[in-house]
Amino acid sequence: MQKSLSVDGFERSKEDDKLISQHIDACFSTPAGKEALKYLRSITIEMVHGGGVSDAELRHMEGQRYLVALIERRIQHSKKVKAND
Repeated sequence: MQKSLSVDGFERSKEDDKLISQHIDACFSTPAGKEALKYLRSITIEMVHGGGVSDAELRHMEGQRYLVALIERRIQHSKKVKAND
């Protein structure tokens, strides 16, 4: 089994990477899942901090933003895989 760099930057087989994206897409494709992702996006990616925020708070927020963005990348990856099948 040949491994390659996956959507999240870890080495895994293309088939495993595809399955992860499809599972995440399935979780967030329901009406409830879409609302949950919309909420997560609103408190992370769309959140703006002022100049008084600490370095620790910024690092914490960037970690949260990374995870939400990764979920969104996985959903897009799943849709791309479906389109190519």
